[in-house]
Amino acid sequence: MSAHAVFPPRRRHASQYIALGLLAFTGTMMFTTNSIAGGGSASSSGFADIEDNSQAVLVGLGILLGVYALIITEVVHRTLAAAVGGLLAVLALAYYTPADADVAFTLGAVTTLIDWETIGLLLGMMVMVGILSHTGLFEWFAVQAYKRSGGSVWTLVVILCSVTAVLSAFLDNVTTMLLLTPVTIQLAKVLDLKPIPILISEVLFSNIGGAATMIGDPPNIMIGSGLSASAIEKAGYPDLMSAGVTFNDFIIEMAPGILMTIVPSFMFIKWFYAEEFSGSRVRDIAELESKYGIKDAAMLKVSGTILFLVVLNFFLHPITHIAVSWIALVGAVIMLLATDRHDLEAPLEHVEWTTLLFFAGLFVLVHALGYMGVIKFIGDYVTKGIAMFGSAEGDGVTTRLAAAVLIILWVSAIASAFIDNIPYTATMIPVVMQIADELSIELSPLIWALAFGACLGGNGTLIGASANVVTAGMAEEAGYPISFNEFFKAGFPVMILTTAIVSLYMVLVYVVGADGGATVWKLVCIGVTMFGVIWQISRGRAKGKNFAESLVDDDMEAFTEMAESAVDLIKSVTTSEE
Repeated sequence: MSAHAVFPPRRRHASQYIALGLLAFTGTMMFTTNSIAGGGSASSSGFADIEDNSQAVLVGLGILLGVYALIITEVVHRTLAAAVGGLLAVLALAYYTPADADVAFTLGAVTTLIDWETIGLLLGMMVMVGILSHTGLFEWFAVQAYKRSGGSVWTLVVILCSVTAVLSAFLDNVTTMLLLTPVTIQLAKVLDLKPIPILISEVLFSNIGGAATMIGDPPNIMIGSGLSASAIEKAGYPDLMSAGVTFNDFIIEMAPGILMTIVPSFMFIKWFYAEEFSGSRVRDIAELESKYGIKDAAMLKVSGTILFLVVLNFFLHPITHIAVSWIALVGAVIMLLATDRHDLEAPLEHVEWTTLLFFAGLFVLVHALGYMGVIKFIGDYVTKGIAMFGSAEGDGVTTRLAAAVLIILWVSAIASAFIDNIPYTATMIPVVMQIADELSIELSPLIWALAFGACLGGNGTLIGASANVVTAGMAEEAGYPISFNEFFKAGFPVMILTTAIVSLYMVLVYVVGADGGATVWKLVCIGVTMFGVIWQISRGRAKGKNFAESLVDDDMEAFTEMAESAVDLIKSVTTSEE
């Protein structure tokens, strides 16, 4: 009997060959444009910087503003807007590049402008999520979340957002939203809820939680790689090497500030979506568990083990220095081989090709504008703005440090909201080192200001962070498109709120505590935050509210009474002293 009789030839869909080709192409481009041990963004493309050409800068700014105008007004699809912007930026770069620069604008050269690390990470995780989705894991998780909520819509939202924040810190926010978006949509359908408010809430907490660790958010991954001690030395700033960051530094420096933003963010979300997140939904849990259980336990064990190993290697990145994109791509290929190597269409249907193309166009746009001098133009003005405050000597050091921290934090937050935080971070890493060197400012606070601003700023708009774009793409595929304005109304206030809270944290820790008191102020911030959370919950529980409702209890009368009591206590102490 021939082999063809036992294993009849399968007819391959064209998309399968395209997908495998793109997997191979992505890996090849990452290998050619980056070291396999690297973790940063695209390397040198061979293009020449355009020096002192104000017209090129103005044209670049015009292209950038035009692209974002198209995205905001939704005249065309965001992917098409990014593609048009990238094309115009390359044409402008070619026009303004001097004829004697010996630069060839070939397709291969232009593709080096794309951050293949990010594309590879997204592609690999999308493939693995596609495989896991067929095991029934997401539906099972949705039922368990509902079961623990007791039917309360707000409690369910708190559970989902809390899980999102924790997973985003220890996995990464893009992967987390890839995993939870289908869960949320399925759960919303079963409970007859609007999925978009829940999805927006989850993605906001994914960016907040992801900011706490080095692997939680792509900008942090880039900062951990581009501002390590060896990277700072390689960039030509050996005097700043002592400020190089490590994996543990992110948790120590970022986590306390992020912890301070959790409850206020929940309170805003509850207020903003008061109508959507009120009431309860009653469903037969036994029926849900029988209908939405695990479909393929064997596949879940295999794919779950592979995903665990992928996540473990993410954690080992500071030791192995293997790029997270390679880890994700290799994990995707192994999972494809280990599950069903004869059928690729089902797992690959969850790959958001429009999202990947959007990022590719955006990377080309921003990096081309960088060569045109647009990013340097912005960086120079930031440096000049900081230089206006204080001096590099005497008492002016503290003033200048405070100005530098706050300016970089807020500029990063606002810019990241409108310019995707990945390419923004890539262009700001050298700017931060330049500012610290030229203005004689300590580098470490500037690094954390950039990290906080880029991560939290990603909540500002739909295109501010990778997790936002990925979630929007998956929601659109499921029939629930998230508009730019709808996300902006909820996300931008959360961005302003969290950045303001972190501003207080950074001033206390890095300015007031600059002379050895940073650790004390971190402990104070953590202690006050935990005391506030415990007091808030205990006060709500005393009123008969559940944990989730207590967390956002905004009884102004109680706050007023507490404030009046504090004032009376101060008056009595003052009177007794007199």
